[in-house]
Amino acid sequence: MIAFSEISSGQIIVAQSEVIGKQVPQGVPLHIAKDQEVRVTQALGNSITVDVGSRLARIETEDLAKFGIAPPDALDATEGTLEERIWEVLKQSYDPEIPVNIVELGLIYDLRVSTLIDGRTHVSVDMTLTAPGCGMGPVMTRDIQEKIEALEGVDQAAIQLVFDPPWDASRMTEEARLEAGLF
Repeated sequence: MIAFSEISSGQIIVAQSEVIGKQVPQGVPLHIAKDQEVRVTQALGNSITVDVGSRLARIETEDLAKFGIAPPDALDATEGTLEERIWEVLKQSYDPEIPVNIVELGLIYDLRVSTLIDGRTHVSVDMTLTAPGCGMGPVMTRDIQEKIEALEGVDQAAIQLVFDPPWDASRMTEEARLEAGLF
């Protein structure tokens, strides 16, 4: 198995069995046949994006082994307050087309941590997408919800997609604009 950390952009990998990725940006299933070669466009967070005959597909953590890739180590978000740890987890979530995390992209509009009347901890995140019609929204929100709910001290998380105000590149950090070549 290849370590996740050794996967790089431009690397050719081969499906060792059939894989069903999520086509980007539509979010629909994209079948990758056994022995089919694909080119990695990014390997960030806990998933990879690959070029499959000029179509992009996101490959989830649970399918990495079908390419002979060991899943990445679990997120290490054990230091700091609960809110700081949640922000750290959000910084480990990436847009499948842009090699910048969703925090630096400016996709997170609000984060609230609440204690419910029964004592459970609820996390609510309002986020947007770079394009309102992006079919990857449900994939990204599910991924973020699972990551947040895996944190010690979080009982439940709700990720809400919002589109007001609309996202534009001015919401990106300076570092993100440099990475994306917008300077």
